Formats: sequence, structure tokens, C-alpha cells
Amino acid sequence: MTMMTCQPAQLSPPQIPTGVRNSPLLRHRPTKEKVVVVMGATGTGKSRLSIDLAGRYPAEIINSDKIQMYEGLEIATNKISDEECAGVPHHLLGIVDPEADFTAGNFVATASLTMKSIVGRGKLPIIAGGSNSFIEALVDDRNHEFRSRYDVCFLWVDVAMHVLHGFVSDRVDRMVAAGIVGEVGKMYNPNADYSKGIRRAIGVPEFDSYFRAEYSSSGDMVTRAKLLDEAISETKINTCKLAARQLQKIHRLRNTKGWKIHRLDATPVFQKRGREADESWAKMVAGPGSVIVNQFLFNLNPSRSFVSGIDMVVGV
Repeated sequence: MTMMTCQPAQLSPPQIPTGVRNSPLLRHRPTKEKVVVVMGATGTGKSRLSIDLAGRYPAEIINSDKIQMYEGLEIATNKISDEECAGVPHHLLGIVDPEADFTAGNFVATASLTMKSIVGRGKLPIIAGGSNSFIEALVDDRNHEFRSRYDVCFLWVDVAMHVLHGFVSDRVDRMVAAGIVGEVGKMYNPNADYSKGIRRAIGVPEFDSYFRAEYSSSGDMVTRAKLLDEAISETKINTCKLAARQLQKIHRLRNTKGWKIHRLDATPVFQKRGREADESWAKMVAGPGSVIVNQFLFNLNPSRSFVSGIDMVVGV
């Protein structure tokens, strides 16, 4: 199993009209502007797909992960790095004070202004992140402003849950190796409220018992080591629970609310390594995703070679 990175996939370009990548998408203004939303459970590759798409169109990315909007805890919140951004402009990353509360209403207001700015520059807004409650608040706002202004294409990167659980466990281990314990420890406060701000992030409250013992020097080293192992295990469990909740919300949006969401099955990618995983990503996720977006933007017919990688139960 290989770690998902955000380097653009190497895809063949025939589906894209000549000059699209370097030209404004909205030279001839449509009745509604176009927006792409990339959804999925944590760890499935939403950022990677959004980067791949932004490498093929003049686009900018708006983060819709509520925890990544806070400043700090880059490891714990799994923020995309500057290198992984591959030169693609990202918005709403690390913009909120860690102690503040950033609500769905705050997101709607900020994301709406950001979309208008991106469209005004002739570029395509791509909204990517796992906070489906924020996405729902934006798309189905009470005043119907979003629906009246924008046409939206939903892409859902899906991974079989039993496969994703293994990846999530490995990712938490990589976070530990990268220094998450020290990162969280620097902001530890025994009187902290874990229901507010960035401290709601998975990987923060789970370490409370460990840091209480560590900073109070209570318990021996064996006890503290046990508390650390328990904190890491609890972080893995709670991340898997988050993924399950996110998946349930996507099913509700698609099946109950009737959102037209394209499912891209990335499971085979997570069952391979190295070059095979990258080739599978291009074939099963990035390629089909680009075909769907092409059709959405330019009314092109999807390539038959990609149909097997797309869940066509619902359309754009």
C-alpha cells in the first residue's frame, strides 16, 4: 500500500479542447458559473484528485475541511504541503485562529466570496474536503444563492472501508513518525476545551491522558508508554469512525437529498504499490474524473475506455 501524494497524474490529453488549459474557462459567460466539488472520506485522495484536475484546467482549489481551516497542527490535521500543491493556488487553509470557532455559516460566507473571486479571474473553482456538513450548507443554502448562481459537478472518491481502515492505520503511524506527539504536546493545556477550535481535531483529545501523565511526572515510564500506545490506537479508531460518518453523509446527500454525485472507485489503487498504484490512480480515478469534468464543462461525450471506472448510476 502506498501513501497517496498530490502530484498530478500523467494522463493523455485528447479529451481537452485545444488551448483550454491556458485560456479562461469562462470567456463566453454561461447562464450559471461552473463549480466542481470533490468529496470522499478521510484519506481517500480528495486532495490528489483536485490537484490532478487543477493541472488540466485553469483552476483554483477551495478547502472544505473544517479542521484544516485552522492555523497550526499541520501534521495532526494532515494539511497539504506546498510541494504537494504543485503550484496550484489553495484557499481557506490555515486561515482561522486555533482558539476560534469557525462555523458552517462562516464557511458559506468565506467560500462564496472566494468562488466569486476565482470565477472573476476566469478560472474554475474546485472545492475539496471531507466536511460534508460545510459543503451541504454551501450548496443548499436557505436563500438558494448557490444553486441560482452555479452549476455544480460532484465527484466522490470512494474506497472500500476495510481497505481504507488499513490505510488510515498506516497513516497515523506515519504521523507519529513525523512528530505528531511533539506537535500536539506544544499546544497542550490541561484546562483546554476539546469541543472548540482546532482542539476538536482527531489526534488532539486522544493524547490528553498521556500528556497529563507526562507533564505531571505521574506514573512510571511503562505507564506513560502504555498511555501513548492507547492514544495512538484511539486516534486510529476515531479516524476510522470519522470515515464511516463521512461515508454515511455522502450516501444521504445522494440517496435522500438527490444530489447527482459521480462515484470514482479508488479501492484498487490502495491495493497496489509504487508505479502500479500510480497507474491505477490514473486509470480508475484521475482519468474518469477528468472525463466527467470535461463533459460537465464542454458537453463532451465520455470516453468509452474510462466507463468501467465510473459509477454511472447518477449523472452530472
